[in-house]
Amino acid sequence: MAEGEYGQMKKINAAAFIFLAGLTAGWPGARATSLQEKKPEEKHRPISQERIYRFPPLNVVVEDFPAPGLILDIGGGGEGVIGQLKHQQVVAIDLIKRELEDAPGKPLLKIVMDARDLKFLDDDFSTATVFFTFMYIDAADHEQVFRELFRVLAPGGRLLIWDVIFPKRLDEKKDVALFPLKIRLPGKEINTGYGVEWPENELGMDHYIALAKKAGFEVITQKEHEGWFFLELMKLKD
Repeated sequence: MAEGEYGQMKKINAAAFIFLAGLTAGWPGARATSLQEKKPEEKHRPISQERIYRFPPLNVVVEDFPAPGLILDIGGGGEGVIGQLKHQQVVAIDLIKRELEDAPGKPLLKIVMDARDLKFLDDDFSTATVFFTFMYIDAADHEQVFRELFRVLAPGGRLLIWDVIFPKRLDEKKDVALFPLKIRLPGKEINTGYGVEWPENELGMDHYIALAKKAGFEVITQKEHEGWFFLELMKLKD
């Protein structure tokens, strides 16, 4: 299934991914990070403190949620929050291999993959999650990610999104936003921080709702908190 004469990896059923990974890397807990590696790992230059705006800490409570079958977790590297919560139900993808390797928890699979071009068949998952990952994806690519998520979710499937609210940038010198987070899971607390280039314009829940509806999702739940939001979306049954 690796890239070859066809130029790119074919789309494959999620269950087949799990089976192939088990064959090639040992079962259980097999990693499929070598199946697709389009880009080298990112290297970050030191950032001047003068460019960084530190936001007040965000208190994010992530409650357990019902999810039949497999969960596709977009940007599941790093803290691997959804993997820590749902464990062997999770198929975690991330564009950076190192982020997946360093992620704690025991998701079923960790796969290097681009969310703009998911290598899964249509209607393959009942649940997808995006936990503070859209903030790292160029806003111009958000629409394509929503289209891909809609495609791989089965009718009746849910998409859960947690992300930051970017206010309008007033100081042109402060172009890097740092968000300290206190993430509360059932029985566990994670203290971390996310830093990212600060968009020039406001970027909040309304932006994502508009793109979700355009892709075909229906909004089930929308909650705006201090500095962040949560969305529950559904792909309606035919």
